[in-house]
Amino acid sequence: MTQSWLHIVGIGEDGLDGLTPAARAVVEAAEIIIGGDRHHTLSDAITAERLSWPSPFDALIDQLLSLKGKRVVVLATGDPLWFSVGARIGRAIPPGEITYHPQLSAFQLASARMGWSMADLETLTVHGRPVEQMIAFIQPDARLLILTTGSETPGQIARFLTERGFGKSPMTVLASMGGADETRFDALAEDWNHDVPPFNTLAVECIAAPDAALMPRVPGLDDTLFQSDGTITKREVRAITVAKLMPMRGALLWDIGCGSGSVAIEWMRAARYARAIGIEPRADRRAMAAANAQALGAPRLELIEGEAPAVLSDLERPDAIFVGGGLSEEVFRTAWDALRPLGRFVANAVTLESESLLNDLHSRHGGELTRIAVDRAEPLGSMRGWRPAMSVTQWSLVKR
Repeated sequence: MTQSWLHIVGIGEDGLDGLTPAARAVVEAAEIIIGGDRHHTLSDAITAERLSWPSPFDALIDQLLSLKGKRVVVLATGDPLWFSVGARIGRAIPPGEITYHPQLSAFQLASARMGWSMADLETLTVHGRPVEQMIAFIQPDARLLILTTGSETPGQIARFLTERGFGKSPMTVLASMGGADETRFDALAEDWNHDVPPFNTLAVECIAAPDAALMPRVPGLDDTLFQSDGTITKREVRAITVAKLMPMRGALLWDIGCGSGSVAIEWMRAARYARAIGIEPRADRRAMAAANAQALGAPRLELIEGEAPAVLSDLERPDAIFVGGGLSEEVFRTAWDALRPLGRFVANAVTLESESLLNDLHSRHGGELTRIAVDRAEPLGSMRGWRPAMSVTQWSLVKR
């Protein structure tokens, strides 16, 4: 069994006094301690060589590997494996070479301060990530604990809440939890004007007004929430399409001919850390897709100029592929070859020519061929009648 040479120690505002005896002994015996300025200050009683986080941060792994054979300690805030540096290190260095020493996380401390059950809330981080990604979690009665990017983050989130009809949501910023300088700031989202320390944790209890925007993470958002020039997969068809694509944690979607980005955005909202690449030749549509992604909580949607199949060869292999337009035999063959095992392929067609191609592909490759028809009640003189939308033919199959 490989002996661990690297120790990753979680430390709180109470510094060395808050460590377990075993964790403290590891820090005291260290030859080299790596961390941020705050971590070094909290452990300044220990004599060891001190190294700061490298720049760029990705250089950390090479730095650590160069120190193998010495007694190395990395100091992290709270739990090193909960939205922290420990997870990044653990993906690059075999787990048998690392020992983790967790401390109470900011989430656990904030949950205790708020009196909230951790089983009944969402834990998020926007630290070093787009703040807009929290928008997907704004739901009536939801409780959110958020690791922030800095002192300006609570104000940004207060604006997101207010713009979507959640201005009455109580917000609490907690800073320096567990230390002598612990502070707390409270206000409703619509009244937020506090200056808060840059290192903080935000608690939000989402309270919806009667006219609040309802944006569940289940696919099928109202079409009016998207900017579009008409090239959008409509709500009911989109819900069926995303269900067939089966969003999963961390999975990657190619949205070929993404238009307004509605399918890719709903895919990303539906599963934690789901990713999507939208391929769209028109700059105006890419701009609309980018704006929709920001507004609806999917800011990491990647948009690529070009047309399939030419641009597909250099992309990361996907877990799912959607073709909303521009399907051809060559596009299908290239996409299908790139699709990972158990990948899902879905194509929609509205023209007779595209439908004929789907019929032919279905006869040769199997899968499911479905006709989707939606009628909506609309005024008809002084009364009402059903107005049908264009039927959509959908072909879907799983790569086994």
